[in-house]
Amino acid sequence: MDEVVTIPKAPSGRRVVRAAQYLRMSKDHQTHSIDNQKDAIRDYADVMGYEIVATYEDAGRSGLNLGGRLGLQRLLADVESGRADFETIVVYDVSRWGRFQNIDESASYEYRCHMAGVRIEFCAEQFMNDGSVGSDVLKAIKRSMAAEHSRMLSQKVFIGQARLIRMGFRQGGKPGLGLRRLLVDHSGRPKFILSNREQKSVHTDRVILVPGPPDEIATVQWIFSHFVKTHRTELEIARLLNRRGVMSDLGRPWKRESVRRLLTNETYIGNSVWNRRSCKLRGKGVDNPPDQWVRMEGAFEPIVDRKLFKRAQLIQKTLYLRMNNDEMLAALKKVLARRGALSTAIIDAAPECPAASLYYTRFGSLLKLYEFIGYQLPRNCRIIAAKKRLKTVRLKAIDDLLVAIERTSGQATYDLRTGLLRINDEFTVAIEIARCGASVFGYPLWSLDIKRRLLPDVFVLIRMSPGDLVIRDYLIAPTLEIVGKSKLRANNGAQLDTYLFPTLSPLIMLAERAGAENIV
Repeated sequence: MDEVVTIPKAPSGRRVVRAAQYLRMSKDHQTHSIDNQKDAIRDYADVMGYEIVATYEDAGRSGLNLGGRLGLQRLLADVESGRADFETIVVYDVSRWGRFQNIDESASYEYRCHMAGVRIEFCAEQFMNDGSVGSDVLKAIKRSMAAEHSRMLSQKVFIGQARLIRMGFRQGGKPGLGLRRLLVDHSGRPKFILSNREQKSVHTDRVILVPGPPDEIATVQWIFSHFVKTHRTELEIARLLNRRGVMSDLGRPWKRESVRRLLTNETYIGNSVWNRRSCKLRGKGVDNPPDQWVRMEGAFEPIVDRKLFKRAQLIQKTLYLRMNNDEMLAALKKVLARRGALSTAIIDAAPECPAASLYYTRFGSLLKLYEFIGYQLPRNCRIIAAKKRLKTVRLKAIDDLLVAIERTSGQATYDLRTGLLRINDEFTVAIEIARCGASVFGYPLWSLDIKRRLLPDVFVLIRMSPGDLVIRDYLIAPTLEIVGKSKLRANNGAQLDTYLFPTLSPLIMLAERAGAENIV
């Protein structure tokens, strides 16, 4: 049954108000489809005497946070920059504005619009968003209900996934060496083997694990038997496999941790274990204690003997006692005293130490780890590490920009040879990154290098904050405006600082293509 929306009558003789509409639909709420929201907002605007002059849309987007919601980001940017040619924003209801887990976050975005002189109206709510005590109380309740709805939905999804695990079906993740994902229909009849990255397309279909190619099964069984018979370490087994030219299930050389994952994977004896690690409501991923794991014995056909698997786990416990942080640091200090230096390769090669990846997980980064034990990388190593980290930040920024432009119906390509982006075949963009240095007086300073054989139309400089771990802002300027400049300071004068932005949204807006229905 459709929801009945009470729409107030428009006062007679009221002037036409220019308004924008904000539309959002998550993947899990098809009843609030974009078309349904448009219809309700159009009817509301007709009664209120509003003219809808702009549309901001986030289709298939979660309402849990602002990240990825380019429509809402553009809306806030237009309102706060003064570009907005409207005085009211109409939203279907409070939940379409967002299901933020902290309801103050939802209020903060509305407050930013209010401070810019643009008000928010919810056309399907039973209250007027007029700032009265009653409407504010009802709005706060609605925001809490929206946040609670997301939590309840998350719980329902978890219960549904756990139920499928207990029924013997697979829930995501790579199958592992020697195993394959078999698609079955609602009655359990096999359909076909799913290839890498291939997903089921029919909602009622399910996935189970089956034995894979014989050569992969033989490799898995050899690893278990060799580990049990010889008591060789995981690192030694990884080296043996690499010398033989055997690749892992990811098509990469073996490492100590990849051997460990295989030796502790209960899937090889037919068990399905799920929820070892979880990430709920877009929060940080956490490792769950064993009592929260969802387990199903005998879910799949085993390819490793259970007795052999149990013996391997006993040997694991004796060879690799679980270390606390202090014990891990003590082991690392011994390696440093013996080798005189540390690196990922040195840590992985040290049998008395856990893998470098475990150190990274426990301490956040190897650089933080080195600080704990008083080890300082040689200067050239620090420079190399910093450059490598900044290169990763730059490439991620480029990749995120390409994805964002594609979502706005624009086109963008990145040429590795020239290092330039071409957007909509209209203009080129160069994106560089600069460490945060210091002048002789201690003030922040960034180097600006645009010496290129092919000058772009637009030059972007990612400026890092002190410490070079967080992006400070972005310089987005026509290249001709900054040619010849070599340094940027915290304050560069109004002419240059006009081109500083907190995000790359100006480029995204430049690339956006409007549909024919939006062209006046």
